[in-house]
Formats: sequence, structure tokens, C-alpha cells
Amino acid sequence: MAESDGKLARSERTALCALLEERGPLAPTLCEGWATSDLAAHLFIRENRPWYGAGILIKPLAGLTERGMSEAKRRLGYGGLVDRVRSGPPGPLKALDGQVNLVEFYVHHEDVRRAGPEPASPRSEPALQAALWQQLKRSAWLLARRLRAAGLVLEAPGYGSVTARRSTPQVTMTGAPGELLLYLYGRRDVAEVELDGPEEGLRAVRETSFGL
Repeated sequence: MAESDGKLARSERTALCALLEERGPLAPTLCEGWATSDLAAHLFIRENRPWYGAGILIKPLAGLTERGMSEAKRRLGYGGLVDRVRSGPPGPLKALDGQVNLVEFYVHHEDVRRAGPEPASPRSEPALQAALWQQLKRSAWLLARRLRAAGLVLEAPGYGSVTARRSTPQVTMTGAPGELLLYLYGRRDVAEVELDGPEEGLRAVRETSFGL
């Protein structure tokens, strides 16, 4: 499974970099306030300058992350950033590529594919969806940790179900593994999922800021 995830992560990385080259540095993404150049800088520092990435998770350090991204864009340029991202993680991290990067690159690939006036349709590759489901089962509780006023069960037809949060009222979110991940990573406006449950539970889910 780890080897398969690694191949899929490399495939997502390669496809995303090709799309970044095609769209250019000023194209829109689903990441609020970010163009494709910002996304490329984020991916670069995440793997190569991780000390700058603290602001992604720790809001008071957001300025540090912004400085790191600006420095990377200035030093490498857009083409250089894309080339560095395409080359993969530093040596010691290559063995962890599948575990660490499959979901990251899938989500950011969709951030570019589905942005702009003509968003691309969801993908349904079975091997990719199966691998995403395995990772989602492990991380569902973390992604749903901010949901306070409802329980949440994730249903992926053909793959199974997992309880992301145990509480009442219970809401069921149904969709392909990749679509469930997009919703739980904050891309609710483009994620093709269905929500079912009592109105108060649905309201709690819709008002929750999901993600890391």
C-alpha cells in the first residue's frame, strides 16, 4: 500500500506541476488569496524550508510563512519553483512521499483544476480513490475536530464508512473519497457531497471550519 501511495503521490505531483506550467503564475486557485505562484511557493517551502511553514498551522506565525514564500518566489522565480516541486521531496523524505504528500498534492491539484470560470469535473480513478479513502479513514477525526454540535459519519459508496466525530445529532456526509476529503479540507463549495441529518446537525456541519 505504501508503495502504491508513493506512485500516486508522484503522479499527482507531476500532473499538478504540468498544470501550473500550463496556467502560469497568475491563475486563480481555490486557496483564498492565492494565485498559482503562491501555491507553488507554498509547496516548495513546505518540503524544502519547513521552518517557514509554521504559519500555516499557527496563525500568529503567518507573517513568517508569507516572508518565506516571498523569498522563494523572488529567488527561484515561478518556473524554478515548479521545477523544484516537480523534483520531489529531499532525499530523507522520499520514502514518506505517499503518506505525507498524496492528500496534499491531490487537494492542491484540485485547487487549480477547479478554480476559474470553467472548473474541471471531479475525477474518479479507482486506485486513487481507494488510496485516498485509506488515508481519510486515518485522518477523519483530526479534520473534523472543530465540529462541536453534531456527530459526523462519512459514507463513500463502494469503499465503506467511518465515524469522524461521535455525537448527536448525527449527520451523514456521502460522496467519493476525494470529494469527502475536499469538503473536510475546506473546499465545501466545490466538493460534490450530500449531507443528510436533522436540521440542527446540518447547520452545525455547514458552519464548521474544517481542515488542519
